[in-house]
Amino acid sequence: MSFLRKVIAVLCFVSVAHGQGVNGSGVEEVLVSALRIPIDQQVFTGSHSSLNSEEIALLGATHIQEALARIPGVNLHHNSGQEYLPAIRSPVLTGAGACGSFLMAEEGIPLRPAGFCNVNELFESHSDVADRIDVIRGPSEVLYGSNALHGVVNVITPEPGSFANSASVEMSSEDYYRTQLQAGNEQWAVFFTGIEDQGFRDDYSVDQQKLTLKYQGRTDEYRITAGMTVINLNQETAGYITGANSYRDKSVTESNPNPEAYRDAQAVRLWTRIENEDPGNHWVVTPYVRYSDMAFLQHFLPGTPLEENGQHSVGWQSAYFIAAKKSRFVIGFDGEYVDGWLKQSQDQPTGGSAFLQATIPVGDHYDYTVKAVQLAPFIHWNYQLTEDLSLSLSARYEWMQYDYDNRMLDGRTRDDGTPCGFGGCRYSRPADGKDTFNNFSPKLGLNYRISDNQRFFFSLASGFRAPQAVELYRLQRDQQLTDIDSEKLNSIELGYQSDSGRLKYEIVAYAMKKRNLIYRNSDFFTIDSGRSRHLGLELSLAYDFSDQLTVSLAATQARHTYDHHDPDSGIEKGDNIDSAPHHFGNMAVNWTPTDALSFEIEWQHVGSYYTDPENKHRYPGHDLLNLRGQYQLSPNVELSARLINATDRRYADRADYTAFSGERYFPGAPRTAFFAISYQW
Repeated sequence: MSFLRKVIAVLCFVSVAHGQGVNGSGVEEVLVSALRIPIDQQVFTGSHSSLNSEEIALLGATHIQEALARIPGVNLHHNSGQEYLPAIRSPVLTGAGACGSFLMAEEGIPLRPAGFCNVNELFESHSDVADRIDVIRGPSEVLYGSNALHGVVNVITPEPGSFANSASVEMSSEDYYRTQLQAGNEQWAVFFTGIEDQGFRDDYSVDQQKLTLKYQGRTDEYRITAGMTVINLNQETAGYITGANSYRDKSVTESNPNPEAYRDAQAVRLWTRIENEDPGNHWVVTPYVRYSDMAFLQHFLPGTPLEENGQHSVGWQSAYFIAAKKSRFVIGFDGEYVDGWLKQSQDQPTGGSAFLQATIPVGDHYDYTVKAVQLAPFIHWNYQLTEDLSLSLSARYEWMQYDYDNRMLDGRTRDDGTPCGFGGCRYSRPADGKDTFNNFSPKLGLNYRISDNQRFFFSLASGFRAPQAVELYRLQRDQQLTDIDSEKLNSIELGYQSDSGRLKYEIVAYAMKKRNLIYRNSDFFTIDSGRSRHLGLELSLAYDFSDQLTVSLAATQARHTYDHHDPDSGIEKGDNIDSAPHHFGNMAVNWTPTDALSFEIEWQHVGSYYTDPENKHRYPGHDLLNLRGQYQLSPNVELSARLINATDRRYADRADYTAFSGERYFPGAPRTAFFAISYQW
């Protein structure tokens, strides 16, 4: 049975059950991530999903991909350790700056500065203890701007006084250990997570610590919330395994062709939110400071060079709220300053062909700094046209400037100035310079309320992302200068929501066109002549058969295709973009026979997808079964267990094809049992 037929069967069954008697009224949901203050989701024109604290606790995700798999339209590929490749209403994007198409945030503050993303940056969030994870799919509201092209993930940690003090210990059959602590009072909160993971692959390990502190207080006029998150990661990375269908061979999946690979990272973020809640003078200002430093061996590149990068940044977010009888204005001005750097070097000769050995030398490849400034005013207006119909108009203008300083010799020579063979070295360093980008993003939305628990919403939106620093200054071969502009994405979507007590669902159809798609062509030049089309249908559903039995579903049907022709790069207009399954989804059945005991069975589905632009190689997809359970042993003690990949399916978390390596995979974990005990006081 096809994936869509399975989904339709579930919908028909639920609809029949719903028709046999569902009562209750719609439950108001509050959305913070869209406008920086709590709003009823009924007035938000767009696609939004959330995971709450109970869902997050039950999932016990060891990687955020496991949690986000519950959201329609989201398809992260888990690589090694804490690494991943992102996809939200998109194929899995893999280019040097493709991570700039997604905005990853904690407490509404981007984890990284615009222009300085990292493809794995969600490991810098404290998602393990999240009170809520919000996902906005498609071009976001105007409060986010650059990087919020395909969507936003916002991790929100608990407020002081909103949780019970607790400590927990967790272990698995594959040598995974996690300890967690959360404690506080009405003003202060501290959260700590420590992870040690030896995994199922050779010469692999993860050692990670996360610490979050939060404070909240009030004066006569202001509400003040402040926070700090510190993370440290020391990871011994397991690289791709190669060979057609090698993920099906147990001995190969446990091997590690790159035992030398590693990733070390540290990050610190501090912020303070100052809010005046006076209805006639309501405003919010959030200044913040960020620091990150990372070093990792690029095991996926010839010569396995070392990359070191980091940034210091300061910024602020602001919003002023004006409410009238039928309308609401939000006016704001955001800005940040960034001092970033990157260095790439190699200490061992490159293996492989004579060409690779001659063009990828030992020594420094890149060494540069970039100072960047971003300024962005925005406005959002919502107007109640009739009792049931509302209109929203939004716009954001963003100015961004990079000041680049090359600290090596310009050009494509070795670091000592001597030339490489075969016409020159692979890596090319442009001369010092400045690049400025101006972007504007409008959005129009309509909300039509059919009843208190049903609505249609419609939106037209335009998103953008400025080129990332690595796309501008990390050049190759003969390219000495880039002439690229910001990526632009136009989106139209139509959605329907219903919440009638036991049955709650949302179905959304969208169509998007992207232009100025930045990619590296067959000449290894970074260009912006790409175009793509994106069509999709997303469904999220939850149905309570009874107080004890609930089923939930997140299903996606999508098509992502090239809209340009570049035969030298293997791209034909109309072809499927690689790493983009046409369908994927997640279904879970939760049974709570008593207040103290709960069980869940989860089905995860990933459809087949092409692994190369030419559409000549394909991964067949997979289906996984996971089991979870929780038992409240006493008022203070809770036990939990999980069996992940219960059928011990051989599959790939990530499948790819390159001319250099052939078919390659990050293998999925075998059947793994987890056990945890938590004590509350």
